[in-house]
Amino acid sequence: MRLTWQEIRARAATFAKEWDGEGYEKCQTQSFYRDFFKTFGMPVRRLAAFEEPVQRLGQRRGCIDLFWKGVLLVEQKSVARSLREAKTQALQYFPHLKDSELPRYVLRSDFQAFELHDLDEGSETAFRLAELPEFVEHFGFVLGVQKRTFRDQDPVNIEALKLVGELYDLLSEANIDGEELDRYLVRLVLCFFADDTGIFEPRDAFADLVEHRTREDGTDLGRCIAEVFQALNTPDARRSKALDPDLAGFPYIDGDLLKERLLIQSFDSAMRERLLEACRFDWSRISPAVFGALFQSLMDPAQRRAQGTHYTTEKNILKVIEPLFLDDLRTEFSRLKARKDNRRRADLEAFHQRLGAIRCFDPACGCGNFLVIAYRELRLLEIDVIRELRAYQAADGQQVIDAPALSLIDVDQFYGIELGAKPVCIAETALWMMDHTMNNRLSLEFGQSYARIPLRVSSRIVQADALEIDWADVLPPDDCAYVLGNPPFGGAKLQSETQREQVRRIAELGSSGGTLDYVAAWFLKAGEYARRGGARIGFVATSSITQGEQAGQLWPKLLRRSELEIAFAHRTFAWGSDVRGKAHVHVVIVGLEAATADRKDRRLFSYSSLRGEPVESRHASLSPYLVDASGLPDPRMVVRETAQQLSGLPPIITGSQPIDDGNLIFDAEQRAEFLAKEPRSERFLKPYIGSREHLYGSDRWILALQEATPSEIRSMPEVVSRLRAVREYRQRSRRASTLAIADDPAKYNVEVLPKAPFLVVPQVTSERRQYVPIGWAHPPAIPSSLVCVIENATVPLFGLLTSAIHMSWLRHVGGRLGSSLRYSIGLVYNTFPAPPCGVAGLADLDSPAQAVLDARAEHGDSALVDIYDPDSMPTKLRSAHRDLDRAVDRLYRKKRFDSDRERFGYLLALYGRCVAPIPVAGPKVRRNRSKPTR
Repeated sequence: MRLTWQEIRARAATFAKEWDGEGYEKCQTQSFYRDFFKTFGMPVRRLAAFEEPVQRLGQRRGCIDLFWKGVLLVEQKSVARSLREAKTQALQYFPHLKDSELPRYVLRSDFQAFELHDLDEGSETAFRLAELPEFVEHFGFVLGVQKRTFRDQDPVNIEALKLVGELYDLLSEANIDGEELDRYLVRLVLCFFADDTGIFEPRDAFADLVEHRTREDGTDLGRCIAEVFQALNTPDARRSKALDPDLAGFPYIDGDLLKERLLIQSFDSAMRERLLEACRFDWSRISPAVFGALFQSLMDPAQRRAQGTHYTTEKNILKVIEPLFLDDLRTEFSRLKARKDNRRRADLEAFHQRLGAIRCFDPACGCGNFLVIAYRELRLLEIDVIRELRAYQAADGQQVIDAPALSLIDVDQFYGIELGAKPVCIAETALWMMDHTMNNRLSLEFGQSYARIPLRVSSRIVQADALEIDWADVLPPDDCAYVLGNPPFGGAKLQSETQREQVRRIAELGSSGGTLDYVAAWFLKAGEYARRGGARIGFVATSSITQGEQAGQLWPKLLRRSELEIAFAHRTFAWGSDVRGKAHVHVVIVGLEAATADRKDRRLFSYSSLRGEPVESRHASLSPYLVDASGLPDPRMVVRETAQQLSGLPPIITGSQPIDDGNLIFDAEQRAEFLAKEPRSERFLKPYIGSREHLYGSDRWILALQEATPSEIRSMPEVVSRLRAVREYRQRSRRASTLAIADDPAKYNVEVLPKAPFLVVPQVTSERRQYVPIGWAHPPAIPSSLVCVIENATVPLFGLLTSAIHMSWLRHVGGRLGSSLRYSIGLVYNTFPAPPCGVAGLADLDSPAQAVLDARAEHGDSALVDIYDPDSMPTKLRSAHRDLDRAVDRLYRKKRFDSDRERFGYLLALYGRCVAPIPVAGPKVRRNRSKPTR
């Protein structure tokens, strides 16, 4: 049984007396550290090696006095020798150590003085030998009890993944059942972690059992591991009195993880060696916060063998958790801490009680990343609170407080729903690991042994389809403070039929189904859940739910039903792992709270680049488009598709749509082949312009027979053959409009045949371009349905549509095709607010717009896609666009716009004056007054 801190302090006092005045490096170092480690009840031979040979920087090989790989490096000097020299000597070893061997701690000592450096924390502790009893907690790492420094994307996590991944592959090749193997590996990782963090006593009990009590060929290893699992799941009172003492030393853990009896697995020598290699790794350095995601990636070897792995960064998860509740709680604690009045102690105690009452719920928890980090951060805050309360207890003469009363926060405050059985198991294990990590930290902070073994409570993770069950059955809404997480995304076209049906049902979209992403169903269900209890919501989502058609479909339903407002938001940024070679998903974060909440400002985090750092701004209200809504008639207003241009701009139409199964359309090679057979058709082949032809300058042609006489058509057999194929294709259609033109195959379904130059607007364009490359085309060219067309357009109108202010409207209101911008008539052009001066006032744009066209013309040999690429855009063209932007901005207002976001907010206010605000009504929110003040 592990020594208590009181026992360790007593042993440390004895050690200090015995070694007082001693100190000869060559003869006494090993004896000194053998006695030192015995102070903690740990034989040094189990952990470290003396005189470890290592190359020194710029010198020949040297020997480290004591080396515990990955944990501790000791450089010892004789008494009264300079420890500065010892520091220099210790650091010279580092460049020649493997990453996995680099120690967290460096100890310099001359027997009578100690200097301990914690390289993770960046701290240094110095004391005399006689003071050792007062500083023993700083050596808690000997027992596996240490402060964990949480570093995002720590390479040690990837190293752990590699070790377990290799073991996984070997076991998988031995034909172990997939689900059985998953559970087996989770248990093994639990043992690795327990071996190095003070759960198993003595430290490395599991590793020693494997190394010294099993055969090298591995034939008895499977049975040995099975016996360990059984011991961990058997209470002391039920264990056999004849149980092997080495097995009897393992604690009863309890919990669902170990209850199921697994098959005894077979090992060979290679598998045993790989298991031992994993055992020897220092698992105390692993963050439980990423344990789940790392373990999940083991199930896909192809993914794992790519460059590193992909898991959500802690930094990104904190972008949800901090504005959702942590920032408010920290601010409140800071105010309490700064107070000097008589009520301070009572209010601190009440604050502590409220921390213990918080319930967090992730309805798409996966492997539990959000819950684990939320739990960690609350425990860290609680430690700060306990520190303040302990000062009062010390002043009252209370020297010791009962350990179980120290922490009021436990894992049973964290609830989740997850579809897969495997992630549920992993999430529960990760939460339990984090609980133990934080208990260790608490022990070090207050000098008391604090553990929750066996488990008395467990997290509340339910295996179910979150969109098919009532969340109140998992956690009553009145008890929930925060709903958080990263629900599955899934665009409308990528959803399964089951998923589409779920979205249709929850969003009440009817048979049309709409275009909502899968994540929208979680927002709607969370809104209904919060309406019943008053919880705050913080979700990661696809950026598309704050743009285009989806914004119009989702937000009126969500805000009307649940009486919510946007409390905070992160605008579009890249979400994912920082590991090289991994794709990033572009997301937003949206936080929601009851519209009745007493909150004067809303927090908005904006990014100058997708992978940069956010800049925070405060606003009275936020729009669903994630811009300031203080100037809107209703902050919840969204832009609705309309058939008429609201501001009097000229009409815009979609290009021709032949519905011909490709029989009337030709590329350059096909055209040449066709003309070789039917040369008389040349005057009926017209240039056909879609987005690609407009942007890249490539060539396509279309048969335009609208003006051909019947005799001319009959004189061209190849043309007749093509028309016959068009007729047959249309006759197979189920659409009435297509069947109606089947007997007239020369007629297009939509015919746009301009007689004068016309303005072309590509319907899809890369989001990288600052401006959509709008431009002119000339007859006899025929526009396709992939472009929008304005006939008889003017140069000033071109200037307005190619300006930064129109681009801002497109980026926020338009839809997306993948990550590309999608221009639509009803949603972008027809809703675009013209400047207050009206169409007549656009004449001022004639000169700056013509300057843009002239700058383009200087590069007539380059395609638009090249001259509008942000990396190759000509300087003169860029300058002309900036001049045009300033001219257009002045038409809207005299004050300069500071950002694209400000432009859009101004336009949205203009739009709001053109349409009636969307009525928002619904049941009043029932506030849960028992939850923490937010």
